[in-house]
Amino acid sequence: MNNDKISALEVSFNQLAEILVEKKQQDEYFTFKLSWEQSQFTRFNHARVRQIGCVIDGWIELKLMYNQRSNYRRFPFVGNFELDWKQLYQALQELRQEISYLPLDPYLVLPVGNNNNNSHELYPGELLSEDSLVYSILSEVEELDFTGIYAGGVTTRGYADSCGQKHWFASDSFTLDYSIFNLEGQAVKGNFFGSRWHQDTYRKKIADSKRQLQLLCTSTRKVPRGKYRTYLAPAAVSELLMMLSWKGISEADIQQGNSSLAELYHQEKALSPIFYVKENLNLGLVPRFNQWGEIAAPELPIIEKGVLVNTLANSRTAKEYGKIPNGANASETLRSPEISPGTLTSEEILPQLDTGLYISNLHYLNWSDCSTGRITGMTRYACFWVESGKIVAPIENLRFDESLYCFWGKNLLDLTNFQEFIPEVDTYESRQLGGSLVPGMLVKDFTYTL
Repeated sequence: MNNDKISALEVSFNQLAEILVEKKQQDEYFTFKLSWEQSQFTRFNHARVRQIGCVIDGWIELKLMYNQRSNYRRFPFVGNFELDWKQLYQALQELRQEISYLPLDPYLVLPVGNNNNNSHELYPGELLSEDSLVYSILSEVEELDFTGIYAGGVTTRGYADSCGQKHWFASDSFTLDYSIFNLEGQAVKGNFFGSRWHQDTYRKKIADSKRQLQLLCTSTRKVPRGKYRTYLAPAAVSELLMMLSWKGISEADIQQGNSSLAELYHQEKALSPIFYVKENLNLGLVPRFNQWGEIAAPELPIIEKGVLVNTLANSRTAKEYGKIPNGANASETLRSPEISPGTLTSEEILPQLDTGLYISNLHYLNWSDCSTGRITGMTRYACFWVESGKIVAPIENLRFDESLYCFWGKNLLDLTNFQEFIPEVDTYESRQLGGSLVPGMLVKDFTYTL
């Protein structure tokens, strides 16, 4: 992290916010937000560099609120005070002209913070240098058909409002999202994440992928549809968990009858007593402040002993439905979720699975029946048929269709005693923050339909 650069950005951002406060007219409110990154991107194919470059990009968003109405403008953040203020002042004038023509918003949330609620979080790391990046990654995979993308650098989020509240978050991090293919086109999927690059850890990660790739060399087995004892690795568990951010854990979705957890919310059903989920912002991977400058608790329990104890409720939802907000973001989605570990050791996974399916990854997930918590999707990459505690053969892709009330409920046998962090790797518009900390899980009677 270039501390001088980040400090200069923060100074410029704060100057803009302070002038906005001075220019604010009576009964006007505003929020002022920044998203900025300096990221190194390197794309690999066939263990060769196919694309490389550095991106410096950012935007600021001004939201004006007046007379129970709101409107906003978003534009590039240059980091030059004179240029940024010119854009910002023009946006302010345009918003003032437009806002009276907009409809009233009965649930508009106004900033109410003060200087005592300010926050300032910096998470510096040790990332690969531009000169060492390519060798560090390719030296371990030069004999493999390796493809993937490395994205690393500093990401920054800023917030200020008309009440004088300010928040600042900056973090160094990297993700390496990769696949390794064999001659038949089968692949092992992996990711490597952190704020500090450790070559030995990366080497072990690649060695594990190589072992899985070797297991793919035998003929694939077609598994008939049916119910099978199944081990789902952390990457697969993460895919299932993140479905709760879509028609799941949101208080608004529950109130509007759109949630997959409605039966859990109304205590008509329960999940397994060994199943725990929480939002863990102590990991420092995402800002604790939301779009209104509200700071969420470091940890928020969501499911404890299979019982729903909290939903994600932001201030807008709370205002509309008479609930208590808990610092959730505008979309009421999981930002840094964690599933608690169980007792299953890595050595016990195959013996405890005995005969069934070992699922490394899932994709194309969707709700097949949201009201009953049924999720459908496909197996992906290195998935295997296991007999008597030994991997026998890779499988052809299968479609599953199963209710979360089963695989996190009555059919959940155990969770691993270790967890893996599965990062967000999307780079649409900007590099995404966060991810999930999850164990693997062993379930019985997991339903495969095709």
